[in-house]
Amino acid sequence: MDLATIIGLVMGFGLMVVAVLLGGSLRMFIDLPGMMIVFGGVLAALFVKYRLGEVLSTITVIAKAFVNKQPDVERVIAQVIEMANVARKDGILALEKVKSNDPFLQSAINHCVDGADPDFLEMVMRKNLDYLIGRHQRSISILDTIAEMGPAFGMIGTLIGLVQMLASMSDPNTIGPAMALALMATLYGVTLSALVAAPLSGKLTLYSEDERVVRQVIIDGMVGIQKGINPRMLQEALRAALPPKRR
Repeated sequence: MDLATIIGLVMGFGLMVVAVLLGGSLRMFIDLPGMMIVFGGVLAALFVKYRLGEVLSTITVIAKAFVNKQPDVERVIAQVIEMANVARKDGILALEKVKSNDPFLQSAINHCVDGADPDFLEMVMRKNLDYLIGRHQRSISILDTIAEMGPAFGMIGTLIGLVQMLASMSDPNTIGPAMALALMATLYGVTLSALVAAPLSGKLTLYSEDERVVRQVIIDGMVGIQKGINPRMLQEALRAALPPKRR
C-alpha cells in the first residue's frame, strides 16, 4: 500500500477541514448545486471526450495509486540472472519448469522455451510493453482532463451564481445562496484539480515509468538469455537500470 498517497490526501483534506472549523461551521461549505455543477459537469465532459469503458477502467487504474508498491527492480534482475544460469547449465528448455506470477515475465519465458528468435522475442515483448504504457497513458490523460475541467466547471458555477445574484438584487433573501453557489463552485473545482486529479495523475505517471523500467529489464534479460549471453555480463548490463548507488 502506498502510504504517501493516503497521507497526502488525508493531510490535504484534513487541513482544509480544520481551517474551516476554526473560522466557522463546516456546513457553510456544503453547497449541493455547486457540487452538481462541478462534479456532474466534469463527469459529463469525460463521457463526451472518452468511451464509457475507458472512464470506468480509470477507477481501477486510480486504485494503483493507493495499493501499488514500488517495483523491486533488483529482485527482477536476480530472477532473470537465476534463469540465465539455469539456461546456461541445462539449456533453454530447462526454463519450462519456471513459473512466474508476472504474466509479462511468464510470456517471455514461454517464448524462450518455444524457441522464438531473439529478434522476434524482443519485437513481441516490446509491443506488449508499448500497449501497456498506452493504456496507462489513457488513464493518466483522463485524470489530466479532470484536473483541467474542474476549475472550468467551477467557473461555470461561479458565473451561474453571479447571474442569479444580480437577477435577484431586489430580494435580499436570495443574494446569500446565489453568492454561496458562486464561491463554492470555484472552491470545489480548484480542490478537485489541485488536491485530487493532478497529484494522482503525477503519481500514476511515476508508477507507469517504474513499470516500464521493470518490463524493459525483463525484455533485455530474456533476449540476452535467448542469445546465450554470459550471465555475469548480462547481470552487469541489467543493473544499469538501478540507481548508481545500488549497482
